[in-house]
Amino acid sequence: MTDTTAHTTAHTTAHTTAADTATTAGAAAGGRADTGGSSAGAGSAGAPEAPSPVTEAFDTVRRTFTSGRTRPLSWRKAQLKGIERLVVEEETRLVRAMAEDFGKPGVEAWLADLVPVISEAAHARRRLDRWARPRRVWAGKANVPARAWSVPEPLGTVLIISPWNYPVNLALSPLVAAIAAGNTAVLKPSEHTPATSAALAELVPRYVDPQAFTVVEGAVDTATALLGLPFDHIFFTGSTTVGKQVMRAAADHLASVTLELGGKSPVLVAADADLEVAARRIAWGKLLNAGQTCIAPDYVLAERSVADRLVEHLVGAIAQLQGDDLRATRTRIVNDRHLSRLAGLLDGCGGTIVTGGAVDRDQRWLEPTVVVGPDPHAPLMTDEIFGPILPVLSVGSIDEAVNFVNARPKPLALYVFTSSGAIERQVMETTTSGGVCVNHIAMHYLVPELPFGGVGPSGVGAYHGRAGFDELSHHKSVLRRHAHPDLSVIYPPFDAKKERVLRWFL
Repeated sequence: MTDTTAHTTAHTTAHTTAADTATTAGAAAGGRADTGGSSAGAGSAGAPEAPSPVTEAFDTVRRTFTSGRTRPLSWRKAQLKGIERLVVEEETRLVRAMAEDFGKPGVEAWLADLVPVISEAAHARRRLDRWARPRRVWAGKANVPARAWSVPEPLGTVLIISPWNYPVNLALSPLVAAIAAGNTAVLKPSEHTPATSAALAELVPRYVDPQAFTVVEGAVDTATALLGLPFDHIFFTGSTTVGKQVMRAAADHLASVTLELGGKSPVLVAADADLEVAARRIAWGKLLNAGQTCIAPDYVLAERSVADRLVEHLVGAIAQLQGDDLRATRTRIVNDRHLSRLAGLLDGCGGTIVTGGAVDRDQRWLEPTVVVGPDPHAPLMTDEIFGPILPVLSVGSIDEAVNFVNARPKPLALYVFTSSGAIERQVMETTTSGGVCVNHIAMHYLVPELPFGGVGPSGVGAYHGRAGFDELSHHKSVLRRHAHPDLSVIYPPFDAKKERVLRWFL
């Protein structure tokens, strides 16, 4: 625990999206589609080629946006209501699809994937009138008398590339923000959850305007083609490595981006924490979706005086939370490659496995694992884990824990368990992260009006509630001046008298 050297987080195989390989956005960055949105080439007789399905989808939603259909708030509210209806009415279909893709338990799928979308859409629909109002500001002394305000207006056409780990929530929640702000959108679900992707492709056009919102399925080539089109905004959820490539592709046509990435979200446990409650909540956050969550607790830094007792409580909590029927509580690792990656993280990690570690390749399960005292330089402690492995390291003090966190890339979330207001303030004031949750895990995600997003390597931009509306809006500045008075003192040529008046007034 003495080494505080920064480690670059690899993230190369964590919560990746359809653009799951290093070539996805890199290829897209190499070439840009024609700014008109349609691609044409020389046919057999010099005739233009028919547009590809990807380009056709883009052109359709672009035309809808240009028509002005998305501007009225009444239209937006109807689309948001459609999202609510989709999730409520098609719950059985969506839960079944997620179970088919990676064995997600039904209650967990409903709670973590469906409930947040319903809440987000209803919240946006009820508050849209307030969010969309012009926002008055003082015009400043230089403009007296005048009025100034900003007007939120849609960015245009949005590309949403969603991941596999929460394939409904992380596809439809960004779509809620796009709808609320008055945009059109193309949604690209992950090919790693094919049943859920197919369900979304079939259901979304039934519940919202299919000319404004479309789902395009496919793998790397599809994502590459989409990233080459001149979208006005790209909303990507996935790994930091691919996020950088998406940003490069967006730069080719100067699109703005929201990058919801990840990182190693630390848990700091002070000596005064309620260890039993802390252990149960940490274990719950790690077991949720088999640890395949961007804000899952990645590792624990516990004060040395309580570290052993915390580990005992963690082992007990993990056993209790799994229950006797593992099929009812355990989500599978999404594919064999990710399972092998997780098993590889345990090899040579330098710590002691106190529970778990077994791999069931037939079920694609990795038994929830606690590793005590791993090597801080091992891949287990430098790469985002994104699975049911929990390293626990002991520290001499909260100061040491803070130094450990600050020597590494800024995380998407940071958790602190303490009963001391002073320690809470210390951690919040001396660390940087996308969000902080005190005495719980991941629950800040469910606060509708808290912006959710990362900082630096863990993300760019934020959404949820009004933050999502603002993220996908352009806030147009407006100043209104009357023709009179039109004071000559502000116009050249300037003499000493004019200068004195201006200096006195301004």
